Amino acid sequence: MDVKERALVGALSGFLGTFVLSALRVSLNKLGMVGTTAPEQVVRRVEELGLVENWSSGARQALMVAAHVGYGTGAGAIFGALRSDYEEPESETAAELQGDRDDALTEASVGATLGVLSWGAGWAGWLPIVGVHPAPWTQRTPRALLPVLDHAVFGAAWGLIYWILTRRRA
Repeated sequence: MDVKERALVGALSGFLGTFVLSALRVSLNKLGMVGTTAPEQVVRRVEELGLVENWSSGARQALMVAAHVGYGTGAGAIFGALRSDYEEPESETAAELQGDRDDALTEASVGATLGVLSWGAGWAGWLPIVGVHPAPWTQRTPRALLPVLDHAVFGAAWGLIYWILTRRRA
């Protein structure tokens, strides 16, 4: 696959990985561990700037979902462009099946790392700069660490989905 194809598969993986992240967020919300999410904070900042003054609450909710899915899809496309191709297996021996499991674990680990790096770029970079929320090192609550977990889970899901979609069978 060339870079464009990897980016496209990465985008699809990011789109699907966003739903895994959303499921985690819903679960953490039910446990009372999550306050507002980054997409909610971004929309609140857009509201503060008066950019969505006449929008209904439903339209604001749609903007929040679009921002969340768009960010995950875009990050996934970038992750995909950064990855390399997989080689096609010749046959399915037990050792190669073990290699498949190792490859899946590796891709989940690489994805988790990319997810945490994207957290660093966003949560510790551009989001505080534009006033969406304070920098994580200024916060004194364990909730400041939840976005790191979110992004690691998103990245691991992205890595596994990307691996499944790019793995070729003979």
